[in-house]
Amino acid sequence: MSTISIIGSGGMATAIAGRVAKAGQTVEVISRDNVKAQALADQLAPGAITGKYGAAPAGDIVILAVPYASAASVVADFGKALDGKVIIDITNPVAPDLSGLLTPPGSSGAQETARGVPAGAHVVKAFNTIFGHVLAKGGRLDAFIAADDADAKARVSTFLESLGLRPLDVGGLQMAQTLEALGLMMIGLAQNGAGTWDFALNVDLG
Repeated sequence: MSTISIIGSGGMATAIAGRVAKAGQTVEVISRDNVKAQALADQLAPGAITGKYGAAPAGDIVILAVPYASAASVVADFGKALDGKVIIDITNPVAPDLSGLLTPPGSSGAQETARGVPAGAHVVKAFNTIFGHVLAKGGRLDAFIAADDADAKARVSTFLESLGLRPLDVGGLQMAQTLEALGLMMIGLAQNGAGTWDFALNVDLG
């Protein structure tokens, strides 16, 4: 049984952790707030564990489930402890007024995260186009992924399939810019044209 480490204890962390636990994998919850980490672990299947913030995560796949504004400081806090890990960046760096993205021109949240991780770590963009409550409901959803490292991308694809998701490769990590813009578009659609947050994007391959 593999271990998946999740840094964070909010809504998306809870939704992903629930899927991981149902898939029969061990969840390690890591948070600055040990009480919140333990509370989330207690919600999950027996065997869920908590990890020490800043120490080397137990899992080879580490999900960075924190707000974009906190991502850089979290990565810095772990430093070399993330070396050799596959790091899934789920952030949507959206401005509070939804006027655009907070990332520098020509970059993305995932690319900014990648600049701060050790050389032996690989960042993969995933999950940012799925709302947490929709993910938690179950069902087979499309999960878009972007990464530069082929092995890391393959490992994340296998992981996503184990959760009952369909991984769809959109290209290198630079495509995270497009995925994050898509995340912003989905928020706009929920608040305007769709009138609901209960939807997911699906690719019809005919």
